[in-house]
Amino acid sequence: MPDLVEHLTVPLTLSDRARAALGKRNLIFVGLMGAGKSVIGRLVAQQMGLPFIDTDAEIERVSRMTIPELFEAYGEAEFRALETRVVERLLRSGPRVVSTGGGAFINERTRACIKSGGLSLWLKADLDVLWERVNKRNNRPLLKTEHPKQTLENLMTQRYPVYAQADLTVQSRDVRKETMANEVLCAIAAMAEGNEVDDKPNEL
Repeated sequence: MPDLVEHLTVPLTLSDRARAALGKRNLIFVGLMGAGKSVIGRLVAQQMGLPFIDTDAEIERVSRMTIPELFEAYGEAEFRALETRVVERLLRSGPRVVSTGGGAFINERTRACIKSGGLSLWLKADLDVLWERVNKRNNRPLLKTEHPKQTLENLMTQRYPVYAQADLTVQSRDVRKETMANEVLCAIAAMAEGNEVDDKPNEL
């Protein structure tokens, strides 16, 4: 009977499978404002037992200014330069789950950093879903226009082809955040189980 115990195996949970697939890499959420990158990213990080960092929160911490204040004081170009430096620093080590601002992946230098720094995942959402989430708050500098919903739609048109370059895409919908987190974990696990995934440490 002692040999019986040796042959018993505990089935891996979805979180275990996703964590194994990620290996030593970072998981970087990209997508437009309102897609749920921070909320879903934090939950996914908890389920995989990894640290979570929101780049916008980190930018505000190091600059001691809010994102709207940075935009107003320095303009978008300077903000993007700061964002790139913060992302580069955060992705030098891992593994961790990182949520990026909506414009981060659009910046060519930041996008290259994200691509080399881990596994990128696009939370893709339809216009009505995004608008329902963002129009209740007044902290989106890019939406301070005469027709903010049209501005949001224009941003989708401009940015979605770039977001599509991410390693994985998961559709963000109005469902429970736990459901969305499970779909993210499924996408990571399925990619690894369907293909051999490079598991090298980050090299920046």
